[in-house]
Amino acid sequence: MAQQGRPAIHAGASGCQRPSIPPPASALSDSRHPLQRLGETCQPAEGAEPGDRSPSSLGPTGAALTIDVVREGPGGQTGKQLQELYQLGPQLGSGGFGTVFSGTRLSDGSPVAIKRVARESVLQWDELPDGTRVPMEVVLMEKVGSGCHYVIQLLDWFELPDSFLLVMERPEASRDLLQLLLEHEVLSEEMARWLFRQVLEAVRHCTACGVLHRDIKPQNLLVNPESGDLKLIDFGCGTFLQERPYTQFAGTHVYSPPEWIACGCYYGHSATIWSLGVLLYVMVCGNLPFCKDHDIVSGQLFFGHQVSPACEDLIRWCLAKHPADRPELEDILCHPWVRAASATETSWAKGESQGCPHPSSSFPRLSFSMGTLCLLAQAGGLAGP
Repeated sequence: MAQQGRPAIHAGASGCQRPSIPPPASALSDSRHPLQRLGETCQPAEGAEPGDRSPSSLGPTGAALTIDVVREGPGGQTGKQLQELYQLGPQLGSGGFGTVFSGTRLSDGSPVAIKRVARESVLQWDELPDGTRVPMEVVLMEKVGSGCHYVIQLLDWFELPDSFLLVMERPEASRDLLQLLLEHEVLSEEMARWLFRQVLEAVRHCTACGVLHRDIKPQNLLVNPESGDLKLIDFGCGTFLQERPYTQFAGTHVYSPPEWIACGCYYGHSATIWSLGVLLYVMVCGNLPFCKDHDIVSGQLFFGHQVSPACEDLIRWCLAKHPADRPELEDILCHPWVRAASATETSWAKGESQGCPHPSSSFPRLSFSMGTLCLLAQAGGLAGP
């Protein structure tokens, strides 16, 4: 019998037991795998309509990007047509907050992805060093734009009267991690370890650059199945990293930490650690650890799929109910499960990666309990977003 308040149990294709996510009433006829519905709860910022912000998981539609726009990018280069720099290809996918097209850089034939973001859908703005006002996503991608192989690179951007175009690298033969999970149900711990290490390096680089991604999930991780290379994508929910608690939510709700649900606030670093715990659980168990708010707050983990004690220990540590009880990023990198030798490394012929630079200053270890966070929220002593 299923535990009260927990997801029901069913046998997977491999015969292992794992929790399944009961669909909402509006989706009872939806035959998709539960993981396919994760992106639908994604919110780019407080008050926005939910939508799938993971165009890489959608198939081509055939529509092409055919526009005439003057280049308005960094360095003051103007007067060149977008079409003079890039060959525009078919649409790769679209969601509630952008449409992505394929393309080719004419100077060297490199494949690119061109994301079109409607001006009216931009909820966070900031300025580049030259004073140009652009969507926050552009500013954040400029900040993390070099020094890390595991973060997608912004190559160029253009401003239209009604939208912005972001030109990014497009790794060939890569698919988002969700697609791999749907094919394999679960990943072996060796595969999960190799990919998780790269996610950790991407997060470490973002932290060093003062950037908080806020939407780390399988849909936002591009993976090359042949090489095992991974890249973190989509900074549309991101913001600047700060030491004060945040009072506005952005990201995917089922990845939100209990302190947000219980208190309406969260620290950027500890919330990221929580999302990493959810991600690792999804990779090795093939499903979500929690699917309802009361499950997230209660923090009772169920491991229906067999995982090693070391892996379970790391997941439980990352998903500690109280923010102060969660590990630092460097603690995760030093955890025995993360440091263990992986057969996947040999099969992918990777060896030791160069990694990304360590942050110049680590984020301070939290000393606040969840109760303190709630009291701070009630007193109005928190900063947003």
